[in-house]
Amino acid sequence: MARRSLLLLIDFQTRLMPVLSGGTEAINSAVWLGRIAETLEIPVWLTEHCPDKLGEGAPLTHMLSKRSRCFTKRSFSAFEASDFREALVASGCDQLVICGAEAHICVMQTVLSLCEAGYRVALVADGVASRRPREAALGVARCEAAGASIVSAEMVAYEWLGRADHAMFGEIHRHYLKPRAGEPLTFPGLGG
Repeated sequence: MARRSLLLLIDFQTRLMPVLSGGTEAINSAVWLGRIAETLEIPVWLTEHCPDKLGEGAPLTHMLSKRSRCFTKRSFSAFEASDFREALVASGCDQLVICGAEAHICVMQTVLSLCEAGYRVALVADGVASRRPREAALGVARCEAAGASIVSAEMVAYEWLGRADHAMFGEIHRHYLKPRAGEPLTFPGLGG
């Protein structure tokens, strides 16, 4: 799974995050997964929706590396932005792991577009948020109905690793998995 994956972080923007229900947990899960992705050399892509109005994705820009890209968009679906779509096709990645905001708008519309185009999508339930929890729940349900797998950040980490004898397992376990093991797990939008 890891070599064909791309982590897509949708619209975690400075003016949007403070008004989201579950926004802190979503961004924490996104950053946690982003660090694991970077360790495993999985591309991390960010989107910013109308940054002139919603602010930049500043909290996550520190995650950008040579494998990472940031796309500015005006369409709600990232896949409708031609530069994003062209870059995705060129990347060869066919599995997208998605975190972002808002779950029922830009995240959902991106997931629907990607599923319709034949991409495999894993939506990280603890990595999405909306202003209202009910809207997040509806967005997640619609994504699942369209064919997205609903997963947790930890599920993704273990799937990327695949085996306990993976060359990076010890480092990732020590720095990310073990510290997170004691944290409570809730799923915004799924009644958690």
